[in-house]
Amino acid sequence: QVQLQESGPGLVKPSQTLSLTCTVSGGSITTNGYYWNWFRQPPGKGLEWIGATAYSGVTYYSPSLKSLKSRTSISRDTSKNQFTLQLSSVTPEDTAVYFCVRGVDCVYDYWGQGTQVTVSS
Repeated sequence: QVQLQESGPGLVKPSQTLSLTCTVSGGSITTNGYYWNWFRQPPGKGLEWIGATAYSGVTYYSPSLKSLKSRTSISRDTSKNQFTLQLSSVTPEDTAVYFCVRGVDCVYDYWGQGTQVTVSS
């Protein structure tokens, strides 16, 4: 059974860098065909896809979230079977529940429970 668990600070000050880690168990992030994604859901809004790191190590970022594009970095640590989201220069608009998610064949099949991140001074 694959499990994903987000970890990171629940409160970040404006202008700081948010860093979240997703620890994966029950499967390797290097297994062919799988993509490891970050989503978020701001209060009162729908899910937003932030980006992903593929089994190969290639990273992808959302072309539609222009406010995120230049501030987002996704990386991975294969020795720990983890992948990480860094979002710099955060503002209160980055307040959201952040999810790490496994994707395969255009299906998002395993989700972390989500972690609330609040940007506030």
